Amino acid sequence: MSAEIGLGFLGLGTVGSAVVRTVSERTGFLERQIGRSFQVRRALIRDPNRKRDVPLDESQLTVNVDDVLNDETIEVVVELMGGVEPANTYIRRALESGKHVVTANKEVMATHGIELLELATAQGRDLYFEASVGGGIPVIGPFRQDLAANQIREVHAIINGTTNYILTEMASGGVDFEAALADAQRLGYAEPDPTNDIEGIDAAYKLVILASLAFNCAVSPEDVYREGITRISAADFRYAAELGYGIKLLAIAKRAPNGFEARVHPALIQRDVLLAQVDGVFNAVLLDGDLLGRALFIGRGAGPEPTSSAIVADLIDLGHNIRRAVHDRIPMSLDGDLCVLPMPEVRSRYYFRLWAKDQPGVLASIGTVCGEHAISIASVIQKEVDENAGRAELVFLTHEAQEAAVQGALSAIADLDVVASVASVIRVEDLAE
Repeated sequence: MSAEIGLGFLGLGTVGSAVVRTVSERTGFLERQIGRSFQVRRALIRDPNRKRDVPLDESQLTVNVDDVLNDETIEVVVELMGGVEPANTYIRRALESGKHVVTANKEVMATHGIELLELATAQGRDLYFEASVGGGIPVIGPFRQDLAANQIREVHAIINGTTNYILTEMASGGVDFEAALADAQRLGYAEPDPTNDIEGIDAAYKLVILASLAFNCAVSPEDVYREGITRISAADFRYAAELGYGIKLLAIAKRAPNGFEARVHPALIQRDVLLAQVDGVFNAVLLDGDLLGRALFIGRGAGPEPTSSAIVADLIDLGHNIRRAVHDRIPMSLDGDLCVLPMPEVRSRYYFRLWAKDQPGVLASIGTVCGEHAISIASVIQKEVDENAGRAELVFLTHEAQEAAVQGALSAIADLDVVASVASVIRVEDLAE
């Protein structure tokens, strides 16, 4: 019988329970893969009275974290608590006590990932985090290893299943945001408090991790421009479709001559692009490397089974390291010369929709403002007329312009006497080959 690798769990919720079941049910398979077997020693839980569908007895459950972190028979700590604290402190303690760590914690990796990876290296231990982005989609491993020969030029990702489901419902069903959100909550895709999802916070955390790996640079959540989906209306989907576009919440990282962009916001993308066809709760990561060109990773981005797939894959890789007494085979190097560009310096195309007086000279007034801000209008369409209010709805698409100029122009347009309101502003990402 081969030696066992002791596992300790911090958190035994839906995902943690799925991982424990997978490890237990596939003991023989995992032992053949690694040459050693996994054994769950202890698991930290919050509520000892809660019934759990896991093959563990009560002696293996504890409410005291020290029972996990101080157990010398535990070689690997699997952290599945979520949130920054106390998870960050516990991961740090685990590494300092000589344990390897596998985590699915995007918040911790986005805010403290670099320092924790450095600590793991200093301690001669490994920190794995495949499940922190994209659930079961393998993206962290490919970024760190399979794509190492490439200079990554761009990343466009749909990495929040809740918002992708909501936007899919709005696009296909013609419903407004509130109705689509209520449906997502009813189905369990959205939390009772959906703020982290619909305001782009969750996607921003994940983009920090992807951008750090793509550009070998320390990125923090404060570096990422973030905009949610709450201001998008059913009308925007209708008009976008007429123009040949879909609308997705994108996490975008782009290399630029003087740094790189890191932003999360809704975007119009051509409907014939594969990324635009990723619907429902699915996630996708589209990357562009100088040698590989474009590659698209797509799959289920959340849920116990996809997430446990990524975690157990990390355990298998880590098990091979332990058996061969190696660690830090793929260290993370940082390029201190790159920095995140301020959002006002970013260039993009834009869609905006506004209500204006239904009278001659309106387009000329708007065109004059755009010209003064060096913005070229590519097309304009009059969509609806409210005869009672004497106003018309206008939809514009611009050529590429600087963010600062566009925001200045929109502010000036909103102040025009002939404009009632600027109803919507959405950036356009051209992803066609």
